[in-house]
Amino acid sequence: MLKSKMTVRFPVLQTIVPAKLYRLVTVAFAATLALNVWASPSWAADPFRTKEPRNIGNKTEAAFKAIFQQGDYQSADRYLQEALSAEPKEPLAYAMKASLAYTNNDLATLDTYSKKTLETAQNLISTDPLRGNLYTAVGLFLEGAVILQREGTVSGAPQALSRLRQVYDHLDKAEAVSPNDPELNLLRGYMDLMLSVNLPFANPEQAIQKLEKNASPQYLVDRGIALAYRDLKQYSQALEYANRALKATPDNPESYYLKAQILREQARKEKNSQLMQEAVGHFDKALSKKSQLPSDLTRQIERERRRAAESLSNPAK
Repeated sequence: MLKSKMTVRFPVLQTIVPAKLYRLVTVAFAATLALNVWASPSWAADPFRTKEPRNIGNKTEAAFKAIFQQGDYQSADRYLQEALSAEPKEPLAYAMKASLAYTNNDLATLDTYSKKTLETAQNLISTDPLRGNLYTAVGLFLEGAVILQREGTVSGAPQALSRLRQVYDHLDKAEAVSPNDPELNLLRGYMDLMLSVNLPFANPEQAIQKLEKNASPQYLVDRGIALAYRDLKQYSQALEYANRALKATPDNPESYYLKAQILREQARKEKNSQLMQEAVGHFDKALSKKSQLPSDLTRQIERERRRAAESLSNPAK
């Protein structure tokens, strides 16, 4: 039997517990599935393609805009409720609902909509094998996240890893249909990037180049690469891509949060109080719109902001 590309690219997945990877990649999916809209007005509901666009749905589009133009999770959730009623055959709407549930630590809703994502995507395969297989992969991945949260790392890891193998099998099928598709390459690119950054012997630069070459929209490409360089502790490169993302979405508090994190780490590395002060300022800009954000995320930003401010008054910390 041929090995899946997952095993070929990331052989150490055979021997590690995938809980951390699931957390990382689910966050990536949560970011990736809630997308800004950059298509033409007549097909504005496809945020990925200018050629051969799919009419994904205006209600889902509105949720995309709420998340990544304004960073407004509260409005996005309302739009998604409308999307589920008006566009019941669109797997992206269910996947996005599941991703928001993950962000809110709502296991029951995550379970419900991971199953709906999978069911709707499987029904799409016969008419659109590219997106059908792509969102079947997403649905399986989200099911794995449910297993890990419900059963814990020790009991759930074998089942979750099995799901991860199936995820890559369906991504391979989608790639066989259209290897340069921007939606496929954005989702797969985020997954490959998060795995390669966090696994030994992987090649993050190769994943970065592939994401930059084939994925769209550009804002999420820049954001993903900024996250990767942040985790690789290459802060100058991370800041370059974070600035690009911030320029494209200046109303999104998460754009300021990402830049604040990078500035904080660069300040620690260089022992630079001016950079740390800039980081605090960007944390403050993110928190100025905290009513839009999930409560857990708001608390996380507040903790990080507090620690950054404390380091200014007590550099030894």
